[in-house]
Formats: sequence, C-alpha cells, structure tokens
Amino acid sequence: MSTPAAETAAPAAAEGTPSPRKSRKIGTVVSNKMEKTVAVEVTRLVRNGRYGKYQKRSKRFLADERSLGCIPGDVVEIEETRPLSARKRWRVTRVVTAARREG
Repeated sequence: MSTPAAETAAPAAAEGTPSPRKSRKIGTVVSNKMEKTVAVEVTRLVRNGRYGKYQKRSKRFLADERSLGCIPGDVVEIEETRPLSARKRWRVTRVVTAARREG
C-alpha cells in the first residue's frame, strides 16, 4: 500500500518561524541613505591562533528594508535571501533594539 505524497511530506513551516537553512546575523545599522536599503555592520570576535588574544572583526552587509523604518544606531537582525541586486543579499527581519529617536 502506498500513502499519498501529501501525508509523507514534512509539514510546512508556520509564518514567522525562522528557516533552518537561512543564515541570520545581528548588527547595527550604520547608514540608511539609500532607498529601501540599509547598511548593517556585523561585529564578531576572532581568536588569534598564535597568541590567543581576541580581535574584533567587522563586516558591512547591504540589507533590504522596506517597512521597518530603520535609522542609524538600530540593532537589527538580518536574514540571508536570494540576490536582490548586485550587492544586496540580506533582508532585515526585525529591530532588536531601537536607536534613540530625536524629538
């Protein structure tokens, strides 16, 4: 007896749950001067192989941001996505900590 393919397939992931295959990073927004795009700087600590000292390494990623209204200083979570432009391969999923708003 064979079972229908719909019964044996894995259940679809619910909306809002993270995909296990997509890489996620947390960083700080450093620029929002582009339309629909923000520059996010991700900083990590790397241990020196010889001396064992930890050094900061940072990298900037361009991330798609259309509706959250991020400003420089916001700490955001970005998720890997398909190529959206020549350098943009990340999407802002949520604001972890909002920057201080003037006003």
